[in-house]
Amino acid sequence: MKNKSSHNFFSYLCRRIFLPDMDMEGKILERAHTVACFETDFNKIIRPEAFMDWAQELAQLHAEKLHFGYDDFISRDLAWVVTRFYARFINPPKWKDAVTLQTWHKGLERIMSIRDFRILDKDGNVAVAATSSWVIVNTRTRQFTREHFAIDKDESVCKENAVERSAEKVSMPRDEEPELAAEHIVSYSDIDMNGHTNNASYMRWAMDAVDREVSLNRCVSDFTINFNHESKAGECVSIYRVRKDNDFYIEGRIEDRTVFTTLIRFK
Repeated sequence: MKNKSSHNFFSYLCRRIFLPDMDMEGKILERAHTVACFETDFNKIIRPEAFMDWAQELAQLHAEKLHFGYDDFISRDLAWVVTRFYARFINPPKWKDAVTLQTWHKGLERIMSIRDFRILDKDGNVAVAATSSWVIVNTRTRQFTREHFAIDKDESVCKENAVERSAEKVSMPRDEEPELAAEHIVSYSDIDMNGHTNNASYMRWAMDAVDREVSLNRCVSDFTINFNHESKAGECVSIYRVRKDNDFYIEGRIEDRTVFTTLIRFK
């Protein structure tokens, strides 16, 4: 039979590993995490798409805490959609590193709701800083709504900046003809519970389009990705790239429709 002290320690450990914590004011959500091997690349560093997986899960957990998450919206045919994402890899964590994930929402900037993220190392230093822009869409009509305008007035808004500026628009360079890097059929592993390609899948496709001598031997410095149109199972996405030294512009297209555009910079 377990004694009371060991039971209390086990309960505490479970809370730290599996459950998110809020700061005292309830504005920043934190979650402890240990980097798994399947989240890292050839150099044992966190992959960009794995970080995006973390970010979207953390965003959902925080939105649920604040009562504007998936379960609050889906019955009203509403869903959050990320439109832009920027991440700066300062000293990205590696396999087995214990880190703290943080997120908070900053309210409106023009028509977009802004949410920031940080990864802290075991000493509290910022390892990754990121920002994202979101809208709320009607899942039946696929049209934007103004539901998130009210959230700007919510007392849970935190104006602290993980990154000084919001994610910017990315366009392919006009002075160089893009080359076709790959064609991808949207498949089972790409689709999320909303029935379209998950945002992290686009980042995976983009990284796969980078020249291997760069992606396997250099670390990502930062990346910006714009999500322009959705893609669904069975569709063929043509992936184009332009290389400028160690910067890669990657764009996914379905016929004449741009699905995503990203700029990935390497150190």
